[in-house]
Amino acid sequence: MDAKKLPYWEFSCLILLCFLPAISKASWMWLGIASLGTVNQPSDTNPPASSSPGLARTQPTTLGQSVCSLVPGLAHEQRTVCEQRPEAIPVIGAGARLGITECQRQFRDERWNCTIHDQEQNAFGKVLKTGSRETAFVYAITSAGVVHAVTKTCSLGNLTDCSCDESRNGMVNAEGWQWGGCSDNLDYGIHIGRQFVDAGEVRRDEEEGKSSRVRGAMNLHNNEVGRQMIQQLMSRQCRCHGVSGSCTVKSCWNTMPDFLVVGDHLKKRYQRSVEILNRPSKRRLRRKDRAQRKAPIGRDEMVHLERSPNYCVRDPSKGIMGTLGRECNRTSDGASSCDLLCCGRGYNTQEVRLVERCDCRFIWCCEVKCRICETVTDLYTCK
Repeated sequence: MDAKKLPYWEFSCLILLCFLPAISKASWMWLGIASLGTVNQPSDTNPPASSSPGLARTQPTTLGQSVCSLVPGLAHEQRTVCEQRPEAIPVIGAGARLGITECQRQFRDERWNCTIHDQEQNAFGKVLKTGSRETAFVYAITSAGVVHAVTKTCSLGNLTDCSCDESRNGMVNAEGWQWGGCSDNLDYGIHIGRQFVDAGEVRRDEEEGKSSRVRGAMNLHNNEVGRQMIQQLMSRQCRCHGVSGSCTVKSCWNTMPDFLVVGDHLKKRYQRSVEILNRPSKRRLRRKDRAQRKAPIGRDEMVHLERSPNYCVRDPSKGIMGTLGRECNRTSDGASSCDLLCCGRGYNTQEVRLVERCDCRFIWCCEVKCRICETVTDLYTCK
């Protein structure tokens, strides 16, 4: 097969597959560390956009079928999306990668620092086998990442089945401004997120039965928490039109928040995560705390089944890397402090000398002169 004759998204998908692990039960989250390609700009070689709001097409491409058959771990519904709209897969991978990057930023100074395991089934390793708060955060942040990436790609015009949300353009608000511009099509992003991301949990319930019903419900709930967070943080931007900058006409549109803001809010939900009962129920998830059991769990409340381990000591069977050798902050009172990060084991102190050029100045013409400066700092690492 000649790569030069392939549309860009098809070549990107083939590159992606070269880096996928040879395993049969991988999770779609693997796309976040395997995906290398991006969606191409629309061109004459792209097929026409579908009139339906979803992903469905009548005839998937042969190459789409062959590409998707090589992606491990996809549920039937996920494979259908892949075959019928293969150019969406790099976008979903970019969304997973966005979630992974934000997870690592949020936990960079904590005992569990959102470690990625390149050879594991789901990018996060065995940590996701437990129903802990960390697992809850991973599901919420990656789900939010997919919605954010798909919605943004729609607004940029890089997916043939969607574009900006112009459904209200031209309507005048009671305050006098009118809808216009390019509103982010969040409904489409949420639709694709539910269709693709949630399908894996539906398959889990079918394969593992009642024993995993609560865990599957927990994962689905936390997927929705991520999507709801983006919806709650949507904001309105406006622009004035008129002579000499006057605001005779004001047009407004909806826009998504920066993903860093989404991560900050989801971290707060993580810190207030609700522990739930590990009992299968057809009705709803229930709080473990008896005093609050009758209170319904909100759609924006993160939930978990098990208490988190302390992550202090390396335990490969649970995917825990431990904190041995981690750099800590001796003067901090937070999670990065040597007392907390090193779990009371103490820390090593190492003197680090850094030699670099400094106080550089330009001399006409044409020379730059610098001093050689040496700085000595202490580096603290956990025992």
